[in-house]
Amino acid sequence: MEANDVVTLKTVQKAADTLSGHVIMTPVKTDETLDLLSGRRLYFKCENFQKSGSFKFRGAYNAVSRLVSSNGSTAHRLELVAGSTGNFACGLAMAAQLHGVTAHMVMPDNSPECKKQMALSHGASLTLCEPAAQDIARTVNQVRDATGAVFISGAERPDVISGHGTMGLELLRQVPAMDAVVMPVGTGGMLTGVSVAIKSICPEIRVYGAEPEVSNCAAMSLKRGERYAFPRFPQSVADGLNGNIGKLPWTYIQRNVDEIFTVSEDEIKNAMRLVWERMQLMIEPSGAVGVAAVLSDSFKERAGGCKNVAVILSGGNVDIDKLSEIL
Repeated sequence: MEANDVVTLKTVQKAADTLSGHVIMTPVKTDETLDLLSGRRLYFKCENFQKSGSFKFRGAYNAVSRLVSSNGSTAHRLELVAGSTGNFACGLAMAAQLHGVTAHMVMPDNSPECKKQMALSHGASLTLCEPAAQDIARTVNQVRDATGAVFISGAERPDVISGHGTMGLELLRQVPAMDAVVMPVGTGGMLTGVSVAIKSICPEIRVYGAEPEVSNCAAMSLKRGERYAFPRFPQSVADGLNGNIGKLPWTYIQRNVDEIFTVSEDEIKNAMRLVWERMQLMIEPSGAVGVAAVLSDSFKERAGGCKNVAVILSGGNVDIDKLSEIL
């Protein structure tokens, strides 16, 4: 592994310094009903309150800030391009706007309308394509060739992953008695960054991923012992997780992640409804996947010794016009 591909506690701490004053240290909330249903004490890290509506702003801002700094006086001419199913496009568009640089976003044509509109509202240009990995990659390359933009990967770029890892540092301060942390996993950037931060400081804390049964490439990769990727993205209600685990995240997930739990579409919907009704928190389906996991029978059976569990609510960008389809 090349030195510039390394994600470490030091790179996460450096990202925390970069993000200080620019991101929200999101609150941790609790709920007695969900504690009773899970049989343990739950602590919910509310990244639905983060700028751009999800944790993705953390990594995006860190990457853009470092890139702008390295370009010095020519930074005003900088253009960026990224492919995203939604939330990374929103986060990167906002981060680019705050730094005064141009952003081009490639998104699947079936991405939620609210995420398309948010990226546009922050000044990004938007190119839509078919929801297949090869189509997204090809379209990103076309935009990059046409504009000369710098490609920013949401899954393979260490400064993005390190930015996401700052949630782990915050959780260690906010939940000092934490036995485990559970979070959704899509391309794996959040799971990688948070696991590096937490395992480097408190290796006894268990780190769990959670993903939809229909989009379970991380679980399949762990089971096979090698990275697995879907040729065409599965379509879960948790649209932010309809992607493949990245090559770089996979190398860390093998080392740092204790287990990946999978949940059904109904479990995701039920968990989201519970958070909406009991906690009065608007989270998107992807943000509910960790909640669904800690409420599942498999988690109760296999994580019985974990009494204090943090759950990352990864985002809150809900397509209001399609609530009937979501629920």
